[in-house]
Amino acid sequence: MDPLRWLFEAQIPVGGSVLILREVLGNTFGLASAVGGMRRRVWAWPVGIAGNLLLLTVFLGNVFGSATPATLWGQAGRQVMFIGVALYGWYRWQQGRKSGSGGTAVAPRWAGNQTRVILALSLVAGTMALTPVFDSLGSYPPVWADAWTFMGSLLATYGMARGWTEFWLIWVAVDIVGVPLLFSAGYYASAVMYLFYGFFTLAGFFVWWRASRLANRPVTVETVFPDPVVAK
Repeated sequence: MDPLRWLFEAQIPVGGSVLILREVLGNTFGLASAVGGMRRRVWAWPVGIAGNLLLLTVFLGNVFGSATPATLWGQAGRQVMFIGVALYGWYRWQQGRKSGSGGTAVAPRWAGNQTRVILALSLVAGTMALTPVFDSLGSYPPVWADAWTFMGSLLATYGMARGWTEFWLIWVAVDIVGVPLLFSAGYYASAVMYLFYGFFTLAGFFVWWRASRLANRPVTVETVFPDPVVAK
């Protein structure tokens, strides 16, 4: 069988139903990208793009003639958005690594109160603006949830590219809405993966929080040569 045709038609039987292989692979790549993002490695971006391309074909299943549960224009559109922003993040982190940062590509930092307000307002305003658009395209209801996950994903990915620690919390907000939507639409593999992402993003937030504190910590004799009695 043609490998490409096999990839599009392959399914994994689970109980009385099946999972789409491309959906499982796409989310696996997404998880690997999240791990790379937490470790601040440049390879997180191209790996994520590979997963986005696979998931794009899944959420536009009817377009590709495959038997997917439902068409989610917001989920499909955000894969395209992911690819665009990922190219920007890939370039930005590559430049950061060249400038020298101990093997990592970006130094985590806080976005600041003004930027946080802008992010929150953008999430709400973007959701309100996109909801009627996705509704007219026939996206799976509730359509506002599809729009919310799209806007949240856009802002989170951009925040990751900029090195803002808050981007992890935006992902949490996306997962809170996105997981029930995916379960309802029948995308069980993606729903389970996003449920796991919810816990993973909280862990990633604390990892970046600690890294941002260390990055802003003044260099002293105690920093370089900590007291062996109290150092852990």
